[in-house]
Order: sequence, then C-alpha cells, then structure tokens
Amino acid sequence: MEFFEVLRKRRSVRRFQDRPVPRELVEKLLEAAFLSPSSFNKRPWHFIVVDDGEKLKALSEAKLGASGLATAPLVIVVTADEGRSDVWVEDASIAAEHIQLAAFDIGLSAFWVQIRNRMHDESKTAEDYVKELLGIPENYRVLCIIGVGYPAEKKPPRENVTEWGKVSLNGFGREFRRGGG
Repeated sequence: MEFFEVLRKRRSVRRFQDRPVPRELVEKLLEAAFLSPSSFNKRPWHFIVVDDGEKLKALSEAKLGASGLATAPLVIVVTADEGRSDVWVEDASIAAEHIQLAAFDIGLSAFWVQIRNRMHDESKTAEDYVKELLGIPENYRVLCIIGVGYPAEKKPPRENVTEWGKVSLNGFGREFRRGGG
C-alpha cells in the first residue's frame, strides 16, 4: 500500500474479531517499532506483548476509556527507560505510531490508549496500575497501550483534514500559501 494511502485510510478501531494475531504478524509490528528513529539512537523503549485474556481484561481497567482493550486479541504496552533518554516520551511515541501504521499496512487495526499522566482511580495512576500488573521495573515509564487485532468494524477513510490556516511561513502567523507565492 502507498504510504499516503495508509495515512488516509488508517483509523482507530476498538472492536475486533475473536481471532488471534499470528506470531509472524506480531513480529512485523515489533520490527516496525524497532525501525523508528530515536534521539541519538538511544532506543530507550521496551515493548510488552500481551495476549493472555485475563491480563487483557485487567489492562482494560487501567483507566476510563480503556475498555476496548478487553476485546483486543493482542496489546503492545509501550514503555521506556527514562534514565536512558530525557526524550523517552518522544522516542516511544514515534515507535507506538509505527506500530499503528504497520498494523494497518498488514491488514490489522489498532488504537492507542494513553497511560502516562492518566489516573486509574482517585488514588492510583494508570501507569502505576499497569506497572504493578505487568511487573515493570521502577526506572521504566509506561507511555501507552496499543490494542491490535483484526477489525470487527470498518471506518471510512479520512476526508480532507488539511488545515492550511495552521501553517505559517518564516514566523508564526505569517500566511503559508499552497503552491508557493
């Protein structure tokens, strides 16, 4: 598939078929993550693949809005060693996006569940909840969880979403005109 076609057609899907994701496709998703750039090539990330039904259910309770993880046959928890890079958030975010784009390209669908800076309940962060559940070391931070599977719903491609008014040329507020000039 052409790259811009992937960008236009990829949509977040939160309902999946009851069908496991083959190991070779999981490996493709991880390969896509490993191909993502990172600051000074420090590669601070660590990915946790979860396909155990009980753990998927528990992860779906990490925070409000994570319930779709319970129907996903697979999730990838995106973490990073914050001591390895001061821009771990950016590095892990790029890797997470690579996973989502690769999922669509190989016939799967995916969605992002934000964990960093979110709450599980009034007294515990979603990050602490996930770290306890999966035994993640203290020096690792949890950015997000990507739910992955074969889609059980189809969404239309994105319409024209370009907002040229949000682009400036050579300084904020200076109009950028399409086609030059």
